[in-house]
Amino acid sequence: MDSLSSVLFALIPPGAGGEGPSMGSQLGLIAVIIGIFYMLIIRPQNQQRKQHDVMLQNLKKGDKVVTSGGLHGTVSGVIDKDTLKVRIADQVSVQVSRSAIATKRGEETE
Repeated sequence: MDSLSSVLFALIPPGAGGEGPSMGSQLGLIAVIIGIFYMLIIRPQNQQRKQHDVMLQNLKKGDKVVTSGGLHGTVSGVIDKDTLKVRIADQVSVQVSRSAIATKRGEETE
């Protein structure tokens, strides 16, 4: 048991004396954690949102789309900058808000 305690004391850095980690090392650890969250969560979501916004702005007549409600259709016209006319069946068209378009069919997704 004496050898185990000597090994544990050897792992404690000199001057630690039972004190906790210094304020600088705590702030450094917090900065590293924030950086990891940014790289793994926030940045990919921002990139995906930007790609979706570009896709919405580039929609044109003839594009096949899926709405957020699950309707599959083809853009048959642009009513104004925020509204599209989508044909969902023969002789059936609906007006859809541009922001309600979830994906563009035929486009490869990552």
